[in-house]
Amino acid sequence: MTWTPIHAQIHRTIRARRLFEHNQRLLVAVSGGQDSLCLIKLLLDLQPKWQWNLGIAHCDHCWREDSQANAHHVENLAKYWETPFYLETANEPINTEATARNWRYQALTKIAQLHNYQYVITGHTASDRAETLLYNLIRGTGADGLQALTWQRPLTDNIRLVRPLLEITRSQTEQFCQDFNLPIWEDSTNQDFKYARNRIRQELLPYLQTNFNPKVELNLAQTAELLQAEVEYLEQAAHEIRQKAILTPSPAPLSAYGEDLGVKSLNNGEEERLNIRLNRRILKTAPLAIQRRVMRQVLQEILPDAPNFEHIEKITALITAPNRSQTDPFPGGVIAIVQGDYICIQQQR
Repeated sequence: MTWTPIHAQIHRTIRARRLFEHNQRLLVAVSGGQDSLCLIKLLLDLQPKWQWNLGIAHCDHCWREDSQANAHHVENLAKYWETPFYLETANEPINTEATARNWRYQALTKIAQLHNYQYVITGHTASDRAETLLYNLIRGTGADGLQALTWQRPLTDNIRLVRPLLEITRSQTEQFCQDFNLPIWEDSTNQDFKYARNRIRQELLPYLQTNFNPKVELNLAQTAELLQAEVEYLEQAAHEIRQKAILTPSPAPLSAYGEDLGVKSLNNGEEERLNIRLNRRILKTAPLAIQRRVMRQVLQEILPDAPNFEHIEKITALITAPNRSQTDPFPGGVIAIVQGDYICIQQQR
């Protein structure tokens, strides 16, 4: 086996970040593109050092005419590498990025559960991280969206998603595939400019590299790495303030509320009626960034969809608002109203 600088880098990254340990079962998502081929080749080469049990999974979205041929291509590679192969095929064509991404993670999780894999490994790179940061920045997001591609996150209680290539750029994976003569399957949809990510990849990033900074991909990826640690810290700080604000005795007996948010249950067996009380005195002691995060955490648990900037701002404003101030209804008919030292979040009757 030829040991390259990328082999050494990934070996160090896995060990330093403790992405996974020896003798574990890793399910590698392989599309057939350059990033996933680079990933599986690296893991196969490192396997003797770590004694992993590797499997290859491919997800056929059925949105290209050649998708079945693409799946056969990856299956043949798995046979050549003598590695277990798993295929999940969509029941009907999936033609939006968000839907495809959600279905793909569900499919990979299903395969991992059925075959007892502890990790799902994907070939996301520093380039993907830079593109995600730009994409979410353009759409409008806070720090959470800018650091969305993290090194790892849970898929279930027993399965983790891991991305070992987040310090490797797409140009590096391309060169790696060329050096090892890996048969890349070219995905025609990567050239379709109706997808915003393709325009960022093919037009915006090259423009930024040419006119502003040749290392813009790595610099943006490093920014996402810094934001990840800061977001984790802020989320934990917000959670602690939220717990203090909710668990402080309120005008209603504490025992009438649920363990976390303070959801008051009806005694007649009817559906629980929302009744959350947040102590404004405690919330006032926190910086604005933490106040917003507390409110977002609360709204995430009670609204049908993720809260937007306007939702968070209007409920955060109640922390310092006059008594009896209230918001207009949130989605689902929820309102928030000031009652003395408390913000009360209730379902409209």
